[in-house]
Amino acid sequence: MIDTTLPAPGALAGVTVIDLSRVLAGPYAAQMLADLGATVIKVENPRDPDVSRGFPPYLTDGDEEFSAYYAQYNRGKLGMGLDLATPEGKEVLKDLVRNADVLVENFRPGTMEKLGVGYEVLREVNPRLVYTAISGYGRTGSRSKRPAFDNTAQAAGGIWSMNGYAEHPPVRVGVTIGDLSATLFAVVGTLAALRHAEATGEGQVVDVAQVDSIVALTETAVVDYTVNGTVATPQGNAHAWVRPYELFDCADGQVFFGAYTDKLWNASCDLFGTPEHKGDPEIDTMRKRFEEDVYERRVKPIVAGWLASRTKKELEDLAGDVVPLTAVKTIGEVVEDPGTAERDMIVEADYGDLGVLRMFGQPIKLSATPATPARTANRFAEHADQVLAQFAGYDAARIAELRAAGALP
Repeated sequence: MIDTTLPAPGALAGVTVIDLSRVLAGPYAAQMLADLGATVIKVENPRDPDVSRGFPPYLTDGDEEFSAYYAQYNRGKLGMGLDLATPEGKEVLKDLVRNADVLVENFRPGTMEKLGVGYEVLREVNPRLVYTAISGYGRTGSRSKRPAFDNTAQAAGGIWSMNGYAEHPPVRVGVTIGDLSATLFAVVGTLAALRHAEATGEGQVVDVAQVDSIVALTETAVVDYTVNGTVATPQGNAHAWVRPYELFDCADGQVFFGAYTDKLWNASCDLFGTPEHKGDPEIDTMRKRFEEDVYERRVKPIVAGWLASRTKKELEDLAGDVVPLTAVKTIGEVVEDPGTAERDMIVEADYGDLGVLRMFGQPIKLSATPATPARTANRFAEHADQVLAQFAGYDAARIAELRAAGALP
């Protein structure tokens, strides 16, 4: 496999991150930092490597395989194995932390303390360390030690109860939004803490909970409840108070149509050749069209009539830059969409005999220091000697001693 994981120039060039995390929320946060130029050292337990190395789909040449799931969330990282259950392993971690800026972990709270390398220990080694901890319920509170997965966050944070259709049981969000939202909040918190550390020399803990992250994604549901006592329920493809703003059938699939303001509604009436609807006294203002009875009886049938006989492409071409109308695309259509390519959101990493992996790119576009997402992920522990020499100052004899002691694979 061709190694392209070496650090690249970027906004975070010179920042060193130790990534002890597994699976998704933590690895993705560290991967975003790597894309933006940080040097990220992926540290795995030799006795229990990141379980996502076994997740499908796989790149394969028949003789070996490599998880594309792992590759997508660990690209651009240097890899090493380290057994933190050994005294020697703990000392190695401390030596790495001494020269690092950020540490990312997503263990259950208390795990690092049990290993003897919690934040209070590591801050003695490096007072400016930004310690980013992602967990299900956070590091404080009576539920902090409970096991948690993405679905835990979706259930406990309220979003599961809001998704789906009112006449059916709630439906989980189709992607791991509990993990992914925690990833994004962790990156924001890490960058804020890093700025503070650079200005003052003072590190801190960035404590991000999946459940908290979901609560923060519930839009107006919290204030609807605290102000009006209204409990959010599933709305299907419709919006609770913006109309028209939902999914409609067309000749070859579905489109989203969202012309709910007076300006957009009037433009739509002209675009679809029914200007008489602009002056119809029953539906001539946004507030009138919001009324559920009026919307269902008058507005929705008008929109359905505009869209039903046209294809997705015809509708998108017609709407153009005038009206918000978007085809509902499959993932295959998204990957092959010219617009996706124009934004560099599908990138390629060359894995040699295993082939070329096409994966999503980096959505953060920086004009002066662009991200570098098109890099490979590390094989297990493949950069151990390089990392220990460069970041801990170990010579070959010391590395050999650590391997003999079982701290390194």
